[in-house]
Amino acid sequence: MTRFLYSAVALALISASIPARAANRPHAGAEGKRPAVWTNDDLEKLHVPGLICIIGPTNEETPRPAEVPAAYAETIDPAWYAEQAAKLRDELERRSARLDQYRQALEDARSLTAMSGGINLDGGDIGTTPEDGIEILRQRVSETEAKIDALEELARHNDIAPGVLRGE
Repeated sequence: MTRFLYSAVALALISASIPARAANRPHAGAEGKRPAVWTNDDLEKLHVPGLICIIGPTNEETPRPAEVPAAYAETIDPAWYAEQAAKLRDELERRSARLDQYRQALEDARSLTAMSGGINLDGGDIGTTPEDGIEILRQRVSETEAKIDALEELARHNDIAPGVLRGE
């Protein structure tokens, strides 16, 4: 019992002396540090770009950089429009064909005729009704049509001939 009491007193004394000793000693890296006072001459020495950031209005008139030549804008190139329109037409055909296949598979299932492919239930639309699946595919077709309309509007805005988008 006395051994336990001596151990408890020793731990209490050690734990009390550690913070008191640490408060009296200087902290690491704090030796010889004084607060720095910056003058305008010191700031001019640091005027290399990127070393200092001054926020707020300045009295100096900053020179404007020389005009950079305009980069090639793909939106004025008829070939770019033809390429984008071809991609969107292919996507529209693919999505429309998928919608038709889905509708045909549902019609075959309703009429109990022989089905060759069936409905792919692992296609990302699990948990939806067949009608919801049709609506999802219709939305995808509508999104592609909206993209084509936006491309046509951009082409019209940039004075591109309408035949370029149709591949003529």
